[in-house]
Amino acid sequence: MAERATPSSRSAYKVFREVGLRWSDNDTYGHMNNVVHYSLFDTAVNAFLIENGVLDIKGGAEVFLVVETGCRYYAEMTFPDQVTAGIRVARLGSSSVRYEIGLFRNDEDVAAAEGFFIHVNVDRLSRRPVPFGGKARELLEPLLVEA
Repeated sequence: MAERATPSSRSAYKVFREVGLRWSDNDTYGHMNNVVHYSLFDTAVNAFLIENGVLDIKGGAEVFLVVETGCRYYAEMTFPDQVTAGIRVARLGSSSVRYEIGLFRNDEDVAAAEGFFIHVNVDRLSRRPVPFGGKARELLEPLLVEA
């Protein structure tokens, strides 16, 4: 049997965003429902792209589509925990990027959950892949980590 992966520390990530939890994020078991993890991943990355002028969700000619996701859970999180999302890039292709995101509970140094998703940069109308422009590449390259 394969050994269980160990969670990363904050130092393994390049950029951080605070992502708030809501009362409704708790499920009947008293912790954050697993679907919320994916929402926090998506929110952290897309907010980062929007704030840095790479993604214009209302009028941009290009948008990002998620084509694959995954998550490992290490520790429970629950409202009112404060969550920080660490973001790094594991792979940067001509039109796709694999983000890896760690969710850190309160001031803890070890991730409570870690996930990934792959974005493909596409033309808004045709939905066909489009190579990243210079601004996107300039923003994402510094987030690349060694494999």
